[in-house]
Amino acid sequence: MQRLTNKVVLVSGAGSGIGKASAVRIAAEGGSVFCIDLNAEAVEATAGEIAANGGEATARVCDVSDEASVQKTVQACVERYSRLDGLVNMAGILRFDDTQELQTAHWQKVIDVNLTGTMFLCRSVLPHLVETQGSIVNAASTAALSGLPSGLAYSASKGGVLAMTRSIAVEYAKRGVRANCICPGDINTGMTDSISFPETMDFDLMPRIMSLTGAKAPEVVAGVIVMLVSEDGVHITGEDIRVDGGTLS
Repeated sequence: MQRLTNKVVLVSGAGSGIGKASAVRIAAEGGSVFCIDLNAEAVEATAGEIAANGGEATARVCDVSDEASVQKTVQACVERYSRLDGLVNMAGILRFDDTQELQTAHWQKVIDVNLTGTMFLCRSVLPHLVETQGSIVNAASTAALSGLPSGLAYSASKGGVLAMTRSIAVEYAKRGVRANCICPGDINTGMTDSISFPETMDFDLMPRIMSLTGAKAPEVVAGVIVMLVSEDGVHITGEDIRVDGGTLS
């Protein structure tokens, strides 16, 4: 299918995981992708892979937690492609801390990237999406829907993303802009590979974290994201869609 022909989509976190899978899938469906990530080598590799497969992509380094960096990035995207039809907000970080030992700096870093960074991008692209009747897809998480012990900062950030997305969906519905969240769970993104857990972590407190069908690759989430960005999702807004194989069912 070529559901995104002549569409331009900005994808954050495009250097790896769900962000990369989304960028590749968008290009495969005919869209031009403006790939951003904090990791220069990784985002260049994603754009290079897209180009090698005949797609159109531009890579740019961006710190989503930096307001000026985000503003310049969105401006560069519009200057490059003369339009913007979609935003896929997948940049994020995860850490675990015993709540009473959680350092303010660690809390703030997670909030800055996951919540404030998502807001910066949404706010910056909205004027352009109003022009094109575009779509936003933000990354929430099953952690926004169920308690995650020792995940206070992460859960709070993703709960905030969920609430923020619903607010945008309502405010901009009559202006033709859609905004939705995906809530992935049990996805092999590599995000947890370098994560350390506090010594006090009680894994018996964790909700059931394994899906009924086993962990899946980021591409299964990318398929849902493309549906939401495309005209197939034209009557879907303000939703949080779990992609977790029944984990929270």
